[in-house]
Amino acid sequence: MSNLQLTWSEAELLAGDDVAEPLVAGGVRCHGGFTDDGRYVSPRTKYRVPATKAWQQSHRELFGTEILHAPIELWPPVFPNVAQTTYLLGEGVTAPTISALTRIGTVEGFGSMIRAVNVEELQRHFAESIEGTAVAHLQRGLFEAHARDEAGWEDEAGHKQMWFAARDIAFDDPVTEDMTQSMLVRMGIAPADGKPPTPEEIRRNAEAVRRFPDLDLSLEMMVRRMVGLLFIEVSAFHTFAWAEEVLSDTNLVAGEGRAAAIVSYVRADETPHVDYLRTALTEMRDRTFVGESGATIPGSQVIGTLWDTALALSLGANRENFVRTATAEVEHALASHPRRGAILEGFLALGAETDAEVVA
Repeated sequence: MSNLQLTWSEAELLAGDDVAEPLVAGGVRCHGGFTDDGRYVSPRTKYRVPATKAWQQSHRELFGTEILHAPIELWPPVFPNVAQTTYLLGEGVTAPTISALTRIGTVEGFGSMIRAVNVEELQRHFAESIEGTAVAHLQRGLFEAHARDEAGWEDEAGHKQMWFAARDIAFDDPVTEDMTQSMLVRMGIAPADGKPPTPEEIRRNAEAVRRFPDLDLSLEMMVRRMVGLLFIEVSAFHTFAWAEEVLSDTNLVAGEGRAAAIVSYVRADETPHVDYLRTALTEMRDRTFVGESGATIPGSQVIGTLWDTALALSLGANRENFVRTATAEVEHALASHPRRGAILEGFLALGAETDAEVVA
């Protein structure tokens, strides 16, 4: 066994590197910063990244298996794609892109909900020891670091605010708070009454989709959320490519490429999220879950079932709903446009056949 440090304090997993210059986006102090040579440094990665690498190596040595692959190749391009987006912008139709950037920033902020996950005595749910694993550190720094990256912490903005800054730079502060709220309600991202679901509602919803009745419900909810977050992070890499290409086009958007640069910093920050999630899920897959009755369930069955369920949902119903919602935003933006029919036809012609079938 290699001489690896496998136990880390929460303070270490939340620690960041010293930077020579802070990141300021749209006048807002954000997390992370730059070294003397101008290299961007992600927040809270001083020990989090080496810790994840150590857990991965330890797992390979103990179990002889590889870390779960993050299947980015399974996800289709962002809708609207780059060609459709630049076509709309070239026609002076900016609202759908502004809506998309607002949605992305808002969903990023939802990532902070991972800190609310709480499974008591995590070790008792596994037959084998979880000491010195990413699993053992989920509630001891990893979830909290993820939450702070997404929604910010104290006086430092996170990904939510960074996406909004990129939007505001590219489109010259295009929306007010009221406009943003109306937009999110229209897209189904925010409830009309503005109230988040209660803990009781969340638990009832979890019960409705429960796959392993003998497992502690909080544990299954945690694993389900981790898989869902991993897939969101994986699909986001297509989003980064889309946003960086669109926002770097100085003929179509303002900011001289600054908005695209902000997106590139967010992309760098997301890699540690993907790595710790797939590491912890791998550790669970290769262990044995212990149910409330004392019966055991192979980790491969638990992780495999929840993985396949979430993947089918992400690539199926969720994708179809996303395409319909995004198309509705385009139609909303064109509602009173004198060339509505021609622009909509040109927009749809630049899309993938599968997405055209969903719209139809």
